[in-house]
Order: sequence, then C-alpha cells, then structure tokens
Amino acid sequence: QVQLVESGGGSVQPGGSLRLSCAPSGSIFSFYAMSWYRQAPGKQRELVASITSGGVTNYADSAKGRFTISRDNAKNTVYLQMNSLKLEDTAVYYCNFEKLNLGKSYYYWGQGTQVTVSS
Repeated sequence: QVQLVESGGGSVQPGGSLRLSCAPSGSIFSFYAMSWYRQAPGKQRELVASITSGGVTNYADSAKGRFTISRDNAKNTVYLQMNSLKLEDTAVYYCNFEKLNLGKSYYYWGQGTQVTVSS
C-alpha cells in the first residue's frame, strides 16, 4: 500500500508564499501523474495543478500565474510553490499520485495539509 506524506502547509497573510511537498513513504514505484487538489469548507474537492512524468503541467485557472507545480522523479516527490496567496486559497490541500500498471490506473491520496490565508 502506498502512503503519501505531505508537508509544508501553514498560515500566511495574503500575498505570502508557501511550498507544499508530497512524497510516498517507502514506495519503490514510479508514478505517472502527480497532482494537487484542494477542498475548502463546504466546497467540493478541486484540481489545482498536475504534472506528468514527462513534465507536462496543467493548472486550474485560479492557480495560473501564481502557483508552480514541479516534481523530482528520482525522489518521487511533487512540489507546489504557491505565491501571491489569497484569502480564497484557504483549504486543505491533497496530493494525488497516479500509478500505471498493465493499462490500469491506480490513484493514491495524501492525508491533506491545511493552508490558511488570513490577515
């Protein structure tokens, strides 16, 4: 079983920055896509950004120009650099890894890390 461990959440003021990290604990698998989702209170979980093993990225409109997703394939680690944070970025952020095996996709979730933007 793959366990994803997230770190880097916290509280910042509007305009501040945070960097989230996520890596599997003890896994020897390689993963195809790595993504960050977030869920604000009372809202559905939404995709923030994703990156494939080849480095192709995709961002939600709300993240474009402010957030940068990157990955270190050797470490199986994904990062989310968040700049110019806004009040509406407050949410629990989850990483999600996709593993491909024999044509099937398997998805794994982190436990979530709280990001709070407040003045």
